[in-house]
This record gives sequence, structure tokens and C-alpha cells, in this order.
Amino acid sequence: MILGFIGTGKIAASVITGICKSKISYKKIIISPRNKKIAHGLKRKFKKIVIAKDNQQIVDQSNWVFLSVTPTVGKKIIKDLKFKSTQIVVSFISTITLSQLKKAIKVKAKIVRAIPLPPISLKKGPVPICPPNSKVKAFFNNLGTTVEIKNEKSSTNFWSTSGMMAPFYEVLRVMTDWLVKRGVKRDNAQKYITSLFLALSQDAVENSKEHLKNLVKESQTPRGLNEQGVKELTKAGFYKSLEKTLNSIHRRLNK
Repeated sequence: MILGFIGTGKIAASVITGICKSKISYKKIIISPRNKKIAHGLKRKFKKIVIAKDNQQIVDQSNWVFLSVTPTVGKKIIKDLKFKSTQIVVSFISTITLSQLKKAIKVKAKIVRAIPLPPISLKKGPVPICPPNSKVKAFFNNLGTTVEIKNEKSSTNFWSTSGMMAPFYEVLRVMTDWLVKRGVKRDNAQKYITSLFLALSQDAVENSKEHLKNLVKESQTPRGLNEQGVKELTKAGFYKSLEKTLNSIHRRLNK
């Protein structure tokens, strides 16, 4: 099997890294030359990476084609590429729908939308796909946990929450900088904060069959530090603002 990636940004690089570290059987991975730094970095790191001359070469020589470009670039280039009906096309593009992809691709190839995130390079995290596809499901189960979604409209809910990745990292940055300002060495501050949130996330996963409100309640004691933290952030509108931002991203995806 030959895999082709159109676009070599952060997400594509993360998926490719995950594939190369996994048990997925493939002959080679053909990648676009668009981002020279990332493309050549991947080629140096992994033996089966080939850098194509252009996007059409990727389509011509691949069994599976992954679309990992911005919506603006996608709308510009996909319609001019000549796909094959025997191909599986997996799109990581957030705001181009299945119907729009089918119209642009023209041939009756199998088209699936997927939402991988950077931790896929570590073979961790969920990968929502729409519509369900057994081959694509099996593929991403080697890189994380595939979540099949039948309704594309429902899939935008998952796309919306994926927009919280950078805000999450920003929380880690703010807390790390807070420690640094108080004299903690950056290496120690960053190691502490990232390890703390990793442990909290793992604990949440272990207890994910229960309502998360239980973890919120159990992590507080009367007049304790965590009770103060939740109360003050709630009063400041932090959590309402989070929900408001999710709604805003969701509206954008449904335009």
C-alpha cells in the first residue's frame, strides 16, 4: 500500500510520524514538497518517505490520499487534481464538507473525513471519522482510538472541541510562566505543570464511565484551594466563556 499526503503541516507530520512508528504495513509514503523544512525533516527521519514533485504525482502513485491543507488551499487545488475511483481519500480539512469534497474530486472514490490531532504522533488520542469505514477505522486504530460518526452534522461537534487544543496549551503556558515569575526554573516549572495535567487527564480517562462532575466534586474540600479555584473561575465567567467559544466555532463550521 502506498500512502500519499497533500500538505505537510503539523497535523500531516504528526500522522506520518505515528504511521512510521506503528505496525501499519505500507510500501512508502509520498509527501508534498510544500513545507520544505517539515518534508525534508520527515525524509531524514524515516526511510520510506518520498518527496513528490507536485500534488498530482501524489494522487497518481498513491492508494490512499490524505488531504491535509487549509480550507482555502483545499478549495483552490483539489478540483484540479485527477483522482481515481479505486482510491480512498481521507480529508483532515475542517470546513470542507463531504458533498463539497465529492463535487471537487469528481470520481466515485471512497471519501472519509477525519479529525486527527498532534498526539497521534505518539499513537494516542481519539480520531473521529465520518462516514464510518471499516478500512479507515482499522487504520486509525493503529494510531489511536477511532470514533465512527454516521451523521456529518454531528461530526462538527467533534471538530468544534478540537479547536480547544491551543487554548489548553495556553493554560499550561500561563501556569508555567506564573511559576517562573516566582523564581522557579523554567525546566522545572514546565515539567511540573505538564506532568500534573498528564496525570489529571489519565485519572479522568480511568473514570470516564462516570459523570465528570464527580471528579470536580471529589477534587474539592470545604474551603480548600480547589474549591476556591472553581468558585473564582466560575464567578469570572471562565467556563461560560469556554462554552461561548465552542458555540462560536460550531457556528463557523456550520456556515
